[in-house]
Amino acid sequence: MPRNLNVQVSSTIWDALVARSQSSGQSLNHLVQAALAEALDIEHHSIFQVSTSGAIVEGVFQGCVSVADLRRHGDVGLGTFEDLDGEMIMVDGHCYQARADGSVVEAADTELTPFATVVSFAADAVVDLASVSSYADFTAQLDGLRSSDNGIVSYLATGTFGSIDLRAACKAEDGMDLVEATANQALFHFEGITGTLVGFWSPEYTRSIAISGYHVHFISADRQHGGHVLGLSCDDLHVAINDVHDIHVAIPESQEFLEADLAGDHSEALEIAEHERH
Repeated sequence: MPRNLNVQVSSTIWDALVARSQSSGQSLNHLVQAALAEALDIEHHSIFQVSTSGAIVEGVFQGCVSVADLRRHGDVGLGTFEDLDGEMIMVDGHCYQARADGSVVEAADTELTPFATVVSFAADAVVDLASVSSYADFTAQLDGLRSSDNGIVSYLATGTFGSIDLRAACKAEDGMDLVEATANQALFHFEGITGTLVGFWSPEYTRSIAISGYHVHFISADRQHGGHVLGLSCDDLHVAINDVHDIHVAIPESQEFLEADLAGDHSEALEIAEHERH
């Protein structure tokens, strides 16, 4: 989660920050975070992704990157686990597995993922949404906050949800593709639950690599409930926004990935698997 930092700087540094802000149009907050990230060797505007959306649609569910490796690339993110065994939610560097039986456990560093996206999160902007009536309303309000339709954006949002609908994928059998596997997903409904949304928005042109549009997971404040978000409503939602400037993709070396047909249009299958209730 974003933290506040109060520091004293020299008048020379202050004048330079103001001048750079005025010439670039970037906020002081953004400039200070970028300078600190560079000094500390943290790429907070880069996301690290395991595999591709096309591969996961085609049923390439074999784990290829460990949770330990993921945590070296970011502290906030989402994804799934080997054989599509539940939903991944990473918050504050802790990686959680929301299982189809409704349980949530903190994943061991040795656990593997076939598909995940993580970022070293640093908020470029923070906004409060006074009322969110539905998932469609939530995404529409976020649409209005984007400065461009051509960049990737990561989100952290906290609040108490009047209602939230989640799913957790069941462990897939060999030979299943994503639509078949998520047809067996477990569905959960909660009311009056406090927690955190972790999400990414990716433009349409990224659909062969990323999940275009919004992809959002949830973890409750007590870390007892979580999953992939299908619906929600909330009053007073606090949203932190982190713009992404580049993406690093780990390409699996497995035979299943190398032999998969990744050339087709997977958008319809992703829409069914990611957003529809079964």
